[in-house]
Amino acid sequence: MTNTDTTRETADAESAAASPAPSRRALLGWGGAGLALGAAAAGGAVAMTRTGDDMDPTAADTGAAVAFHGTHQAGIATPVQDRLHFAAFDVKTDDRDEFVQMLKDWTAAARRMTAGRAIGDGAYGGLAEAPPDDTGEALGLKPSRLTLTIGFGPSFFEKFGLDKRRPDALVDLPAFAGDDLEASRTGGDLCIQACADDPQVAVHAIRNLARIGFGKVAIRWSQLGFGKTSSTTPGAQTPRNLMGFKDGTRNIAGTETDRLKKFVWVGDGDGGHDAAWMTGGSYLVARRIRMHIEPWDRTSLQEQEDVFGRDKGEGAPVGKAKEHDAPFLKAMKPDAHVRLAHPDSNGGITILRRGYSFTDGTDGLGRLDAGLFFLAYQRDPRKGFIPLQRRLSASDALNEYIQHVGSAVFAVPPGVRDQNDWWGRTLLTEEA
Repeated sequence: MTNTDTTRETADAESAAASPAPSRRALLGWGGAGLALGAAAAGGAVAMTRTGDDMDPTAADTGAAVAFHGTHQAGIATPVQDRLHFAAFDVKTDDRDEFVQMLKDWTAAARRMTAGRAIGDGAYGGLAEAPPDDTGEALGLKPSRLTLTIGFGPSFFEKFGLDKRRPDALVDLPAFAGDDLEASRTGGDLCIQACADDPQVAVHAIRNLARIGFGKVAIRWSQLGFGKTSSTTPGAQTPRNLMGFKDGTRNIAGTETDRLKKFVWVGDGDGGHDAAWMTGGSYLVARRIRMHIEPWDRTSLQEQEDVFGRDKGEGAPVGKAKEHDAPFLKAMKPDAHVRLAHPDSNGGITILRRGYSFTDGTDGLGRLDAGLFFLAYQRDPRKGFIPLQRRLSASDALNEYIQHVGSAVFAVPPGVRDQNDWWGRTLLTEEA
């Protein structure tokens, strides 16, 4: 297929600084009025060039800024950063205009933070009698390739009379065998995925967006992640999960525009009636998967390798010498994870993964609360994650050592095109 995506615009720090905005003193009571976006900035940023939705791979590790504007949202096919702060929100206002203004304020703040700039008048030097516009913990830090990606959950479309605009593909995920979902870690009206190479930069972003949204949205649940478990950068070393195995060997790369178009980006005509607003977007499935670390650590090496269908050192499939050698699936045990998850076993089903490991202390019984925060983007969950997970939950040998305890699905709209665009505009404005 021919990639028709336009080149993503570079992060425009000068335009952001020059954009007219009311002073923060004039918006001292900004809780319902919007956020001031002045010209004061902390730190600088060097924008990266992009091809389609992918940063220049040669610049992927410089700590510079990722371009915010583009056909698709950053944080999907972007080279995977080292750290994650993911947050799901519930909408608390029934005032559509107030919510739209919040999205505009969020977009303006995200535009500045991803460029390495402080929000509004910054963290200091403003009116002493008022809280500063920025919380300040990212001052002096590099942009660290921060990306911010927004999505809307199925429950969001019950708000503001948007039922008819819910895409057909945005289905509630069914119950899967073995699920033990916690309500406090499941669902959400909308989400923000913050990825960066510095955890403080990612946490700062979520903290400040939650602060801007106070009274209009509230965090339902959140997850910190480290140690990316998949790569979207060609030639990069495949990361390992907390079980010690390489994960996502044949993940879609950010430069594979044909595969992205086929399996990740929503196309014209997808989504059913009144869902054209999703063209250029994607669907995100988020699953918190707890690993039973202690039983796994007492399992023999042979059984561990049989469970995955790969050797633990090189990551080569059974009977092969190198990680990227084409697997001979029938050489693996029938319940091996790789055999069951491989596209050849599932009619070609392919998803883009960008999950992270997590550890959240212990569970009170001395066992690590640790595992994989699974993130997968796809063109249609009904043809991607759902049939794949049904197969895995039924017979995957890995199920003895893992349990899905949190779950959510979101419609991720197309990217913010320019300085005048904002998150969710194609959904929430009739002219779009």
